[in-house]
Amino acid sequence: MALPKAKSDATEARLSGLSIPEGGAAWAREARHDALNRLVGMGLPYRRDEYWRFTNPAEFLTPETPRAEIALDAPGFEETEVLHVVFTDGVFDAEASDDLAQENLEIERFSEAVTKDIHWIKGLLGVLEAAGQNRVDRPLAIFNTAFAEDGIVLRATGKVSKPVHLDYRRSDDRAEAVLRHMVRVEDGAELTLLESGVGAARLNTGMEVDIADRGAFHHVRMQGRDHERRAATHVFARLGEESTFKSFTLSLNGMMTRNEVIITLKGDDAVAHVAGAALGDGRDFHHDDTVFVTHDAVNCESRQVFKKVLRNGATGVFQGKILVEPGAQKTDGYQISQSLLLDEDANFLAKPELEIYADDVQCSHGSTSGAIDDTALFYLKSRGIPEDKAQDLLVLAFVAEALAEIEDEDLAETLRGQLAGWLERRR
Repeated sequence: MALPKAKSDATEARLSGLSIPEGGAAWAREARHDALNRLVGMGLPYRRDEYWRFTNPAEFLTPETPRAEIALDAPGFEETEVLHVVFTDGVFDAEASDDLAQENLEIERFSEAVTKDIHWIKGLLGVLEAAGQNRVDRPLAIFNTAFAEDGIVLRATGKVSKPVHLDYRRSDDRAEAVLRHMVRVEDGAELTLLESGVGAARLNTGMEVDIADRGAFHHVRMQGRDHERRAATHVFARLGEESTFKSFTLSLNGMMTRNEVIITLKGDDAVAHVAGAALGDGRDFHHDDTVFVTHDAVNCESRQVFKKVLRNGATGVFQGKILVEPGAQKTDGYQISQSLLLDEDANFLAKPELEIYADDVQCSHGSTSGAIDDTALFYLKSRGIPEDKAQDLLVLAFVAEALAEIEDEDLAETLRGQLAGWLERRR
């Protein structure tokens, strides 16, 4: 079937002048060319696509990178002992990064890994992304597979003692970054990955996470301070037997953010939790969480918990789906998306979905929007707490369920501090 003209024209315009990165091993070139062919056949997103009807993809499609004023560096995880990995304007910054050697961890640049004839990512690059196109087109993720030039490759062979912190920085007000991260957690291994920073004027990141039996992967991300940021992020995860995947994202500010998480539970007794909190102020703020969790094994658990606090015309979007395949008995799937609208101009758009083909399951979803509880606000004010401070306390209480999904309490406390600081600055 031919692409609609608007989609075809937008795709042609965006791809004009772009070329697949040169060099690399034959398998990497093949994966990139396959992605480019899939992208041309699918076309880049436009507003009539089902999963883009709440979010205008135009910000990601202009051939010229939009200018974005360089904001102050966003606070990261300074109080956490980490392995620091820095990218400046989308390129690995060796001088600003730590020595990459760490026990139970193999780590190298993506740009180096794809040059090797024999490498463990040979059987993974683009594989989870391509599988994630089933039922829902994700063209910006295909774009990432085709054009990403740098990123990080991580293989955990045991329990990694320190989190790996990906710190995104920029020095160019028109910097565009396309980064690809590859993660493999071996049988019984455990890894924590942190992300923060301003990144680029326009940022496209892709991450493929393959978790073997009894492996555990923890992911905590902060998106903030860059008011004019445009970001499209994609996380694809495949879980083995008795494995664990937990991801949390805190988003503060930004002009256009689309975070996609696609998870497939392939091994029995696996657990996948994905959560997020977004705080937006102003009509330029548009934040979209799109999540798809597939249960394809017995006795697995998944949770989706998303909270958005919006005011002054800010817009929040949540699209979440739980798919239970035939035979995935004893599935426990939970999904909740809620917004706190601090004025009448804010907007929250939600599309929760369940699709179930097994009969012994426990699945639920819900989505609500509301304002500050006047009774609770009155109670706090009657105890001598100023109204703006009382409202901040209620906002923090509202997002607490999402923050509770972070397993490391020290990391959770760091993010609570970032939330509290944002609220104080916005009074």
